[in-house]
Amino acid sequence: MAEPSQIRVAIPSDTTEGLAVQERIVGLMEQHEYSMRDIFAMRLSLEEAITNAIKHGNAGDRNKQVRVLADVSDSKMRVEVEDEGEGFEPDDVPDATAAEFIERPCGRGLMLMRAYLNFVEYSNGGRKITMERERNSELPIIDDD
Repeated sequence: MAEPSQIRVAIPSDTTEGLAVQERIVGLMEQHEYSMRDIFAMRLSLEEAITNAIKHGNAGDRNKQVRVLADVSDSKMRVEVEDEGEGFEPDDVPDATAAEFIERPCGRGLMLMRAYLNFVEYSNGGRKITMERERNSELPIIDDD
């Protein structure tokens, strides 16, 4: 059983910096021997959360930071992503699968994170997301009907 690993970092609102943090976290998951399924789910969720914080939260303002805290243990993965933006109300984001929004190229990130993660919570007025995925999670559960 490996000791838990942590990353605590603040980055400017730059997607290249965000990708680098994402890869560091994935590297920790690999060290803890997470499955490819778990890594895929967290990589997708991290990319959505960090990109949303940079582009929507901080509006790409490089003077604003995105804070990322990641804890990786042998049993689960927990990540917090927080921006310095105005915040938002997650419940106000339209359902991306609704007929009137199905053609929109955006709005699917929140839906994907909820499908792939065991726990998703927004706080601090929508400026902070906390995400958890348990090792070998069954998510997403696909309904083949």
